[in-house]
Amino acid sequence: METEEIRGWFEGRLPKELFEAVVDLVVDREEITVVGRIPAPQVTSDASDAVRAATVDGAVSEFRERTRGDRMAVAREAEHRFDRKVSWGVECDGRRSMFTTLAVPSMTRLRQRERQVLDLLVEGGVARSRSDALGWCVRLVQRHAEEWLAELEESLVHVQKVRERGPDS
Repeated sequence: METEEIRGWFEGRLPKELFEAVVDLVVDREEITVVGRIPAPQVTSDASDAVRAATVDGAVSEFRERTRGDRMAVAREAEHRFDRKVSWGVECDGRRSMFTTLAVPSMTRLRQRERQVLDLLVEGGVARSRSDALGWCVRLVQRHAEEWLAELEESLVHVQKVRERGPDS
């Protein structure tokens, strides 16, 4: 329910002219990520893919600079209210661009075989460090298991609803 409360607060607090719509709002223990849709820039029908991409890059950069003050004011309020950092991004012409995101340390205990996997990724030049290798592994699992992870997340929402109806709620 906390995510719904946070989403509602942002929907009510964001200046109406900031985004066409909030397309994604993700909450975890450390961070709230807000992604809004902005209008696609107008380009001629015969524009190349490179011109189209550069035009989107320019529109995203312009939006980022023009709205920095408004976004930071909202972020300060949200960080105080929800005790989490706020990250921002936009979708423009089907492309997502993130302005800020947190890189949060995550401690874990690994057995020797698991450490060897990370070390192999470092030695093979896939990652710069064990930490980078672990992040690479998480992104790989995320990419190849999105459907399974989405089903797991949906089941956790159901579990939370059942808990809320329990005798201690």
